[in-house]
Amino acid sequence: MKTVLLIGLGRFGRHCAKRLHELGHQIMAVDINERRVQEITPYVTNVLIGDSTRADFIQSLGVSDYDLCFVAIGDDFQSSLETTSLLKELGAKKVISRASRDVHAKFLLRNGADQVVYPEKQVAEWSADRYSSDLILDYFSMGEGYAVMEIQMPASWIGRTISELDIRKKYQINILAVRRNGKLNMQILPDTVLNGDETLLVLGKEKLVQKTLER
Repeated sequence: MKTVLLIGLGRFGRHCAKRLHELGHQIMAVDINERRVQEITPYVTNVLIGDSTRADFIQSLGVSDYDLCFVAIGDDFQSSLETTSLLKELGAKKVISRASRDVHAKFLLRNGADQVVYPEKQVAEWSADRYSSDLILDYFSMGEGYAVMEIQMPASWIGRTISELDIRKKYQINILAVRRNGKLNMQILPDTVLNGDETLLVLGKEKLVQKTLER
């Protein structure tokens, strides 16, 4: 469990708060808008109404006590930048800031953000990769051209064993797990037979996985 300071309760901030709540973390939520603060109350440990661009207000939060600080302000870049900078100046351990444009990401990183999330760009890239093939069910980029994907079974693999297919050598793809009947099995053996009613969790170069699925 982590202690999280979440500043900004627009759509992105609310989704973050609800997910962090589901994961069991303790959340202090902050926004200048009273209505937003009231709406998120059931999902957080504590809430405060305040202006995060004021140094005295940020200092009163004791930011160095939190494991993680999220700046989820999306509609006012100047406020996001000032808040990010203040958090770091006042001793925040780790600051994650939301960006809505490439140039915003650059400025946030230069002014205190340890990492930047870019929801619109990341979701757009995920959607493009996810729906580029009917066989891709889920997708997670690992960077540098690599990805973990959950894929449906290519027809040519059905009824064959892992060793027969020799997937790693032929396609430079690693099978990490097999999902059958909703259960994930990570004990993949050379004599494991692929019946066609399972999905595969694979790791490899994105372009190579895509090319393999086109065969």
